[in-house]
Amino acid sequence: MQQTGKIIIGIGLLLVVVGVIVYFAGDKLNWLGRLPGDIRVEKDNFRFYAPITTMILISVIVSILVRIFQKFF
Repeated sequence: MQQTGKIIIGIGLLLVVVGVIVYFAGDKLNWLGRLPGDIRVEKDNFRFYAPITTMILISVIVSILVRIFQKFF
């Protein structure tokens, strides 16, 4: 049960750090959904958006962070 508590605290701290970054640097991260490879189709009454490149970038970053987290714990 203690291990679960540590994991929940770690996830909470990670969410707080991400929230602070988005709050204070949100205007500097406006490129994140507009990378080359993100698909955007806009018609009169239809919008389709598939952030393929953004999802790949976030996946790579999360994978690196998980590997670093596993190495230390």
